[in-house]
Amino acid sequence: MQSSSAVPQLVDPFGRAISYVRVSVTDRCDFRCVYCMSEDMSFLPKKDLLTLEELDRLIGAFTTLGTRRVRLTGGEPLVRRNVMSLIASLGERIKADQLDEVTLTTNGSQLARFAEDLYANGVRRINVSVDTLDPDKFKAVTRWGDLGKVLDGIDAALAAGLKVKLNAVALRDVNEHEFNDLIRFAHGRGMDLTLIETMPLGDIDGDRTDQYLPLSTVRQRLSRDWTMDEIDYRTGGPARYVRVAETGGRLGFITPMTHNFCESCNRVRVTCTGTLYMCLGQDDAADLRKALRASEGDAPVIAAIREAISRKPKGHDFIIDRGVTAPAVKRHMSVTGG
Repeated sequence: MQSSSAVPQLVDPFGRAISYVRVSVTDRCDFRCVYCMSEDMSFLPKKDLLTLEELDRLIGAFTTLGTRRVRLTGGEPLVRRNVMSLIASLGERIKADQLDEVTLTTNGSQLARFAEDLYANGVRRINVSVDTLDPDKFKAVTRWGDLGKVLDGIDAALAAGLKVKLNAVALRDVNEHEFNDLIRFAHGRGMDLTLIETMPLGDIDGDRTDQYLPLSTVRQRLSRDWTMDEIDYRTGGPARYVRVAETGGRLGFITPMTHNFCESCNRVRVTCTGTLYMCLGQDDAADLRKALRASEGDAPVIAAIREAISRKPKGHDFIIDRGVTAPAVKRHMSVTGG
């Protein structure tokens, strides 16, 4: 592989350096969250997925081009068989100073099993999706999830030394009155909390206008109970953080609908089939699997990545409106990678 110093780094047409890649290792998940997918999902045949070795090689090509952060996603990444072998290899890239960090987004269902191995292989931060602390409501939102199992996983992650951030999708008439409880729960255990607006990706057996809750409204409501001070803290992703004076903890907001974060986007996403999406909210993509398999060398895939980044758009076109019944993007978040 060529050294990173020998290869020009990735910069998109708008001058944004691309240093962060989110890689989906599987489209499969053991939950069926109502805002993410339909209950009766059809998943990709295993033959269509990149092997773990191909995923590792692809990430290596991105590091050659200046990527410093990798987040593994799904579906649920920890349901991919032998995924820890990939994580171990990426941990070696951290030791070799090819990467600054490897992080993970998970639903928490497998954390009790994998938390210690994650830490042992170089992972230091994870995001866990928890939309509600009500067991019955959690079951309704995830359809298949068990809150107790997730909370046990969070405890295991904290005990292993992992920094945990909770993610909660803001859902009208579902969890909109629980954010105070989520703040107390997260900050009481030393965890950050990030609230996320629902996004129009994929058909979900429902109307997103019924789910959508603007975080501008949420923040206004929270200001009645909490003092929120602006801070410059960033993790490399799109969240903008405040510090809650009463708890000392951090609260993040991801607002693709009310105030998009496209102007500072440093990210691209790669699916488990090797499709590179330069923007979460656009359909333009590049087939990296073909380039990977065209040669044992990395030149074709590096060229394909570079050509794709030259087409990265300025931003997305997300909209949620009762007059627009189709999702802005037809593919599900589980396909793209969360």
